[in-house]
Amino acid sequence: MLEKSAYSVGSVSRALNLVDHIINAPHEGLTLSEIMRETKGSKSATFALLRTLIDHGYLRITEPGPRYLPGMALIRLGDLASARDPIASISRSILNDLSVKTGLTVRIARNDNGYPVFIERVDGPGMVRFFTPLGVRELPHISSVGKAILAQLPNEQIRQIAEESGLAARTPKSITTVSKLMTDIRKVRVRGYAVDDEEDAQGVFCVGAAFFDHSGSCAGGISATGIKTDLSAEKVEKLGKLVFKHAEIITKALGGRTKSRSQ
Repeated sequence: MLEKSAYSVGSVSRALNLVDHIINAPHEGLTLSEIMRETKGSKSATFALLRTLIDHGYLRITEPGPRYLPGMALIRLGDLASARDPIASISRSILNDLSVKTGLTVRIARNDNGYPVFIERVDGPGMVRFFTPLGVRELPHISSVGKAILAQLPNEQIRQIAEESGLAARTPKSITTVSKLMTDIRKVRVRGYAVDDEEDAQGVFCVGAAFFDHSGSCAGGISATGIKTDLSAEKVEKLGKLVFKHAEIITKALGGRTKSRSQ
């Protein structure tokens, strides 16, 4: 946790804390009572901050609830960050190629100390669109890219991140214990790719793989996301190898190299 500056403004810190909780909430958003419980704020102060953030476009509400969700201002900030990010710029054609070959939505994320921060997205064809804001630090244990990034870290660091993040459940299939997470990480290291099987959102699956910078460190990951169907193990493996191949292409485009890890 970052040490607070002597010049830190309390109201701004509380507002940003609210935004952080809502960004990392389930896709359906949070109610006022849920936000109060997580942030330990009073009803009047929390509601006033929420309304201010809504007025400026950083949050929005949906019914029934009401429930609070990220607003368009946050999405625009994410898009701006993407436009200025060299990894996003280098990878756009690679993302397009993977999306065309799979028919799925493809995203790329930077590695932020073990957490994925998505910086670019190419939507797959068709009417289905996933609400996936850019520039947002996401939980690593429930996404394929997050687990692909974790797999590149020493086991002790993975356990520290798991303790820090809390391994919150988004669906009945979410991993919520360190032992199950480590079991899954071992599979990722053997296969070279990670799978999110309805762990972040019900009805949605995702396959991701890590890419590396010039020092051999994990710089981030790429993933392909779609609606869950009756995928055979053979089809999942075929998709995993394709995502892994495109992650390797990004590594080469960055002048990167894969470095062996000590676990």
